[in-house]
Amino acid sequence: MTHYNVVIVGAGLSGIGCAYHLQTACPEKSFVLLEARDAIGGTWDLFRYPGIRSDSDMHTLGYAFKPWEGGKALADGPSILDYIKETAEENRITDHIRFNRQVTSARWSTREACWTLDVEHGKGHGRDRYTCDMLLLCGGYYRYDRGHAPAFKDADTFQGQLVHPQFWPEDLDYAGKKVVVIGSGATAMTLVPAMAKDAASVTMVQRSPTYVYSMPSIDHEAERLRKYLPAKLAYAITRWRNIRMNQWYYYQTREDVEKTKQDLIHLVREALGPDYDVEKHFTPRYNPWDQRLCVIPDDDLYDAINAGKANVVTDEIDRFNADGLKLKSGDELKADIIISATGLALNVANGIDVSVDGEPVDFAETFSYKGMMFSDVPNLVQATGYFNASWTLKIDLTAEYVCRLLNLMDKQGMRQATPRLREVEDADIKAMSGNDAFTAGYIKRAQHLFPKQGDRAPWQQTGDYYADKKMIREAPVEDGALRLSNPAGAPKEQVSVTPATADRPAA
Repeated sequence: MTHYNVVIVGAGLSGIGCAYHLQTACPEKSFVLLEARDAIGGTWDLFRYPGIRSDSDMHTLGYAFKPWEGGKALADGPSILDYIKETAEENRITDHIRFNRQVTSARWSTREACWTLDVEHGKGHGRDRYTCDMLLLCGGYYRYDRGHAPAFKDADTFQGQLVHPQFWPEDLDYAGKKVVVIGSGATAMTLVPAMAKDAASVTMVQRSPTYVYSMPSIDHEAERLRKYLPAKLAYAITRWRNIRMNQWYYYQTREDVEKTKQDLIHLVREALGPDYDVEKHFTPRYNPWDQRLCVIPDDDLYDAINAGKANVVTDEIDRFNADGLKLKSGDELKADIIISATGLALNVANGIDVSVDGEPVDFAETFSYKGMMFSDVPNLVQATGYFNASWTLKIDLTAEYVCRLLNLMDKQGMRQATPRLREVEDADIKAMSGNDAFTAGYIKRAQHLFPKQGDRAPWQQTGDYYADKKMIREAPVEDGALRLSNPAGAPKEQVSVTPATADRPAA
């Protein structure tokens, strides 16, 4: 059994970023990254479908401490993967990664003030145990072993190839083939123009439209700054500008919803022309940012539609048949290949079975603390990013907070940090489902798994970068809700094992 001060689960964009912050701000802490797969990069190594790219600009999706120097602000997957690998190698984080290590369970002991982790060494290659003082979950929010796959009627009768983008076959040949893509999210919006370059035709089938916004793949202002300023300064200025612009735009969309709707739809009409049925195919039934806005680079989707290489069908699927799909309208779509871009299967706590002092943790019964910890669960932080902004902005805030917390615990000689509802301030707290304002299907399907939110800070996952800066970066670590306890050196018989429900007001 091997002990570390911190175990980081996952060696993707989040895990590498958190490791950098940890070794910079807490250099005396020992740490390890346990990666379930055999490669670095997480999402950016797992997904291999044509056209895989970011839908956030890389000056905000990139790390604050490492300038993005690629040519495109909306970058392709392989370039992002290279960026993550380069970050890990430059900072010697690679030395701390243990590959093919799947954490299956985590058990907290108050008496020992540590986590015990059961870890599988790949399938059929044995098991091991690690212990740690702090557990930092950086494995994202979706399952790597499967995506969301609806039970389509008669899918087994289809004689062509049925593919989920999460498990893209390396040898899939779609040149000259008729392709149907089911879905209208970010993955579908990426696949359609990319496959249209070589396929005979690509048809995107959607039950309902999604808001789409086209932006240049190259940030020309950033390029100008890089010509005249040092790389780090140019990157910092661009990052600051883009964060402010993106947040300003988000606030505007929430304050003047109708104008935002009309502006977005007007841009689609301009791109596709007056004869295209924008009302049917690109006018959603929900408000902007109730689901993530789909960003496309340089009008690529519109160009594929205008060139006759791609088209959009808004209808529901009745059933599969031998050579394609039958729709509820009665229309049929012929296909050699059907891509089921139907979304992710989410999990909480990276799918790890978690218990505290012998009691299993049901995360749906906990409250989210600052969007990164869970009520009554000690020394555990989950790093997740934003749905309405660049993922890494929240990861940076989370990593900084963990370092501040660790240093404060050391200063006070405490071994345990536990978020708990306050007896007075939270006595009348109202519990709400997490992410109620975000209506994307993949979120709603997993809503029952996730922690509750309160009607007040710090029991909220705000989705707002500036609000989070105040709550996470600027507010004191000790806020009355996070309780530091379990002093180092205390005799074990004096350590109180507090039930998980202690001090919790009725919600």
